[in-house]
Amino acid sequence: MSPLPSPSAGRLGGPPSVPALVRTRLRAAVRRPSSLTPEEVQDRALLLRLLSLLLQYPDAELTAARPTVAAAVQALPPSPAAAELAAFSEWCTAQEPDALERHYVEMFDLRRKSSLYLTYYLHGDTRRRGMALLTLARRYRAAGWEIGGGELPDHLPVVLEFAALAGPRAGEAPLRQHRRGLELIHRALNDADSPYRHVSAALLTLMPPATDADLRAVAELAAQGPPAEEVGLAPYGWGEFAPPDTFMPPEQAPPGPTRPASPPEGSR
Repeated sequence: MSPLPSPSAGRLGGPPSVPALVRTRLRAAVRRPSSLTPEEVQDRALLLRLLSLLLQYPDAELTAARPTVAAAVQALPPSPAAAELAAFSEWCTAQEPDALERHYVEMFDLRRKSSLYLTYYLHGDTRRRGMALLTLARRYRAAGWEIGGGELPDHLPVVLEFAALAGPRAGEAPLRQHRRGLELIHRALNDADSPYRHVSAALLTLMPPATDADLRAVAELAAQGPPAEEVGLAPYGWGEFAPPDTFMPPEQAPPGPTRPASPPEGSR
């Protein structure tokens, strides 16, 4: 999925591109989607688009756009989400491209608890996951949107982009469905002391507050992992690089074609 410019949205009217974010006053609305004004819906779409960009693999195109993205973050009015994104942007802008790429792969490709493929947390490596991916792809097509870049429909940047394009109700439904997975991703990033924890924290400010049942389910998921019924797919061979207290990345979710084939330096 190419980070810039915004992909075609078919019948959907996409939010402004990243340069437009710099010129747009954006409020991080945290009210229920059904209560948002039209202006707040547009503001929310801009924030979701920015979150999508920041969670994409930092290829050469996105790395070159860091000054523009940083300016967009600086243009946000004060809010908890804006503070989190400012902290991440400061770190991201200061990183060498190779170091940024290695950190991204380590956090999201080599650690199953912070994988960005959302249906894994709900269904694990089961046949139900395949059906969930199909249902999500059909949702996108019904809205007139086609995924580019070869990513699976449950990849979080893709889900965020769809939420920005389709609006708070139908568009954000997949995010709400995977609220517990998002919480687990944030916990894993926080435990790893990854600066990406600021991005996941900003996203959670847009989600309904976690219930006691959510927190119990997340704790159980972190301890036991998701369902483990195998679907007959061969592993991708990343297990030797994963820390002993984490799972392997989801088997149905290989990295995109532009990511480096080798793992980060250092023994896992």
